Amino acid sequence: MKLYKNDQHFLIDKLALGRIIEYGKLGVSDTVLEIGAGYGNLTEKLAKKAGRVIAIEADPELAASLYGLKNVEVIVGDALKIDFPQFNKVISNLPYSISSPVTFKLLRSRFEFGILMYQYEFAKRMVAAPGGKDYGRLSITVQHYADVEILEVLPPASFRPAPEVKSAIVKLVPRPATYTVKDEGFFMKFITAAFSQRRKKLRNAILNNAIFLGISESSILKLPEELLAKRAETFSPHELANIADVLYEEKT
Repeated sequence: MKLYKNDQHFLIDKLALGRIIEYGKLGVSDTVLEIGAGYGNLTEKLAKKAGRVIAIEADPELAASLYGLKNVEVIVGDALKIDFPQFNKVISNLPYSISSPVTFKLLRSRFEFGILMYQYEFAKRMVAAPGGKDYGRLSITVQHYADVEILEVLPPASFRPAPEVKSAIVKLVPRPATYTVKDEGFFMKFITAAFSQRRKKLRNAILNNAIFLGISESSILKLPEELLAKRAETFSPHELANIADVLYEEKT
């Protein structure tokens, strides 16, 4: 097999491929988006169950192996740069280097659910709860838009070439946020600022990012001292949303 970029690890475990198809609960009414289709080992199985498969692959040489598959539309291009066609499920062994941006792009789309492969460490951050070392911007952002669950963990031997780390199959189900924010864009910027210096108290994180947030340093006077003395990782997403709302009212 030709070697490709370091982030391309093709799933060769036939049992794992079969379980992914089962997780997808596919039928003829489904249009499945696959990102990073590779040479089609998963694509072929998707096509046998779904009514239509849209396979995105950036490498023309790999994409060429997909053209003979029935009910598969092949798109050669960068998944981060093209507009996604309409789909109702996304099932993919994602290139690890684009895990974060492609996930955020997916969450701006409308679909029922996704079955997605990530590095295990990345997946742990996606599902992390407040207070743990894995909890941070990624956890809050993903969980703001969707329910997320690790379905199973796969060893490096399930892939070729074998990655140096374990991987995880994750289920992502979009839903409305369970809490409201006054301005979603500001909330996401606040989360970035709050976790930019994890070991510092919230007071310092806000003061050091006041210009980035578009607020004056005096804005922190609107927040209780007991909140400012804590670290961002100790707050739930809802609590962080409330803090962001207070600061948003003070924007210059």
